[in-house]
Amino acid sequence: MARTARRVAAGLLGLTLAAGLLAGASTSTADADTNTPHRVTKKNPTAYGWGGAVSSVDPEATAAGLRVLRDGGNAVDAAVATAAALGVTEPYSAGIGGGGYFVYYDARTRRVHTIDGRETAPSSMPEDAFLKPGGEAYPFAQLVTSGLSVGVPGTPATWERALELWGRQSLAANLRPAIRIAERGFEVDETFRNQTLDNKARFAQITPTAELFLPDDDAPRVGSVFRNRDLADTYREMARGGAAVIYSGPIASDIVDTVATPPKNPTALLPVFPGRMTLADLQAYEVIDQKPTKVRYRHLDVYGMAPSSSGGTTVGEALNILDTVDLGQMSEPKALHYYLDASALAFADRNAYVGDPAFVSVPTRTLLSQRFADARACQIPDQRALPTPTAAGSLSARLCRTGSPAVTQDRGTSTTHLVTSDRWGNVVSYTLTIEQTGGSGIVVPGRGFLLNNELTDFSFTPSDTDPNTIAGGKRPRSSMSPTIVLDARGKPVYALGSPGGSTIITTVLQTLVNRVDLEMTLPEAIAAPRASHRNNAAVTAEPAFIAEYGGALRARKYELVAQLPGEFTPSEIGAVAALEFRPGGYVLAAAEPERRGGGSAGVIVPTARR
Repeated sequence: MARTARRVAAGLLGLTLAAGLLAGASTSTADADTNTPHRVTKKNPTAYGWGGAVSSVDPEATAAGLRVLRDGGNAVDAAVATAAALGVTEPYSAGIGGGGYFVYYDARTRRVHTIDGRETAPSSMPEDAFLKPGGEAYPFAQLVTSGLSVGVPGTPATWERALELWGRQSLAANLRPAIRIAERGFEVDETFRNQTLDNKARFAQITPTAELFLPDDDAPRVGSVFRNRDLADTYREMARGGAAVIYSGPIASDIVDTVATPPKNPTALLPVFPGRMTLADLQAYEVIDQKPTKVRYRHLDVYGMAPSSSGGTTVGEALNILDTVDLGQMSEPKALHYYLDASALAFADRNAYVGDPAFVSVPTRTLLSQRFADARACQIPDQRALPTPTAAGSLSARLCRTGSPAVTQDRGTSTTHLVTSDRWGNVVSYTLTIEQTGGSGIVVPGRGFLLNNELTDFSFTPSDTDPNTIAGGKRPRSSMSPTIVLDARGKPVYALGSPGGSTIITTVLQTLVNRVDLEMTLPEAIAAPRASHRNNAAVTAEPAFIAEYGGALRARKYELVAQLPGEFTPSEIGAVAALEFRPGGYVLAAAEPERRGGGSAGVIVPTARR
């Protein structure tokens, strides 16, 4: 779409959304009677105003965050409340059985902080854990639904650490909205039903999972009320005893027993391998207070997650590569050409060099240096696609020299993202996950939450040169990319992130390019069709992207496909939640209008668009 056409579309979009702007804060629920289900049926993807904001994929979760803000909580409290509610309404994407990355901007100090709450491999996990006796890797379908794929969860510890450092309210106070939702239930939408049906075959093989999510051997019907009283009770235990109840005591014992002896149906067809997690692994788990990554792009400071996530280094490197050209002066096909090739180059380096820095030496400073980016940028042909897969860059090169190629292997496509801000100017960008949709597929009996399958993010076949080889206690490489962007004065401009496996990185990158370089509004930047180049031979693209740009990009020798082998969601890439900060304390909260059923944005005091 030409930029002039985009400006016309922006006006039409503004008219379409105008009614929703004032309704942006109306996503609170009438929960005085916890036995009366009341799901917010209207999703508002855009809201504008002040006093604090929340954006997530779900209106119940957004309402939970807004309620905490109204009750005096800050952005950190709202993030925990929103995340806990997502554990109820989006249980296949996130929950206390998983992990994530928490990025926080402190308005008082104008500094960005991060917490690495990524899951870890059990201490006894050998590097050949995913190999058959003959040395061949087990199929992903056998590993994913198993105790062997389950990492030690980090989400409960992340919530507690974030509140300890920066919150205003207790964990108990921030769990109350989620407990109410789990107890009274929420109205099932089409996305929830379809995700359940997509996982029906494997859910049916795990007894407690089938009991919770497949009553009468069917997914909950659209419009029906889904309750999770076991999860409400688990949250109540956390409210009384803190995150420690997940890492020691009866709940911890239940997690370990479930991993060691998965409760599969006697007629199960999958092997559902036992895992190696012990109580000692749970008790030893710690989050990491991590220094963020930082790059300067178009006079903006872009902050992200350092390894074990590859998000901050890969988004940062790609932005540094793009900073060598002026995308705003190019035609859209040419700008997209540079975006795609910068992504491919950054992914080549990610795959070759990034892993858990406690186990491998990650050249983070080099990957984020402008000199390294300059040496990579000169490889991009001006008129045609970079031949891919391309090799990683030489860490010592000042010119266009390369090292060895590596393949992108991230398999999960689920996860969820949320952003919050408060009246004091603090901001949170938080991505959390249980890996693929439905995680391991294993519900802890009587506890109401799914366990993750994060260990399948490791490379299945060990290699001395692979930074993502399995090791006991190691964090698998992640693509989660929660991001906060500041201006030259240290004030927030944007906060954003997305689910989507390895496409998270390209989704965050493309959204930034759309907003900063291509003259799109934030809602337009989110809604625009997406493509993801991860240094594979073909570029994965949404059908709308192929329809709009396929001719021009194929003329530049790109191969565009709607799905690559092994990917789960061919028609949609990512699901962004974002905030944009305007002068005078105003904030634009934005979420997906369509993808994953659309998201929900809200503000405390809504106003008309300025």
